[in-house]
Amino acid sequence: MRTSAGWIASAAAAVLVAAGAITYAVAADDGGTGGSVPAADSADAGFARDMAVHHQQAVEMAYIVRDRTTDEEVRRLAYDIAQTQANQRGMLLGWLDLWGLPKVSSDAPMTWMGMGDMAGGKDGALMPGMATDTELKKLGTLNGKQAEVFFLQLMTAHHKGGIHMAEGCVARCTVGVEKRLAQGMVDAQESEIALMADMLKARGAKA
Repeated sequence: MRTSAGWIASAAAAVLVAAGAITYAVAADDGGTGGSVPAADSADAGFARDMAVHHQQAVEMAYIVRDRTTDEEVRRLAYDIAQTQANQRGMLLGWLDLWGLPKVSSDAPMTWMGMGDMAGGKDGALMPGMATDTELKKLGTLNGKQAEVFFLQLMTAHHKGGIHMAEGCVARCTVGVEKRLAQGMVDAQESEIALMADMLKARGAKA
C-alpha cells in the first residue's frame, strides 16, 4: 500500500509540475482574447474558482476511501483521481493568480453558468454532484466493500456534476487553453464513470 505521506508528496509534486507549465501555456495562447485577461465575473474565472472547489472534494473523497479499503482496484482509481484533480486544481488556481483575479467571489457558485439561484449549499454540497458533509462522514465510517460501493456511487455523481460544469466552460469560456482543459475533463470523467459502473456491477451495486 502507498503511505499517506507518499500520496500527499506525489500529489504535491504534480501540482508543482502543473504550476511550472501554466505561465507558458497561458502566455502562448490568449484564447482569442487579444491578450487581455478575463474579467472577474467571466465564465473563465467562474469556472476556475468553482471547479477548484469541486476538485478539492474529489481529492478528499479519494483520500478517505484509500484508508477504508485494501482493494487495489479501488485504491488505484482513487489515487489516479487524487493525482489528476490535484494537478488540475493547481492549474485553475494558477490561472487566477496570473490573471490577478480573486480565488473567491461574493457571487453564488455557478453564477457564471446562469445557475447562481439554484438551491445549493445544502449540508456542504455547494455545486452539482458534490457530496454532502453527512455523506463524507458516512464514507469515513465504512470499511471494505461497503466503503468501495459508497465511494464509487459518490464519485459517479461527483463526476456527472463536474462534466456538466466543464461542458459549461467549453461553451462559455474564451481562453483556449482553459477550454481544452475543460474538454479533457469531460472526456476523462466520462471514461471513469463507465469504469465505475463496471466496478459497481462487479460488487452487486448500482450507481
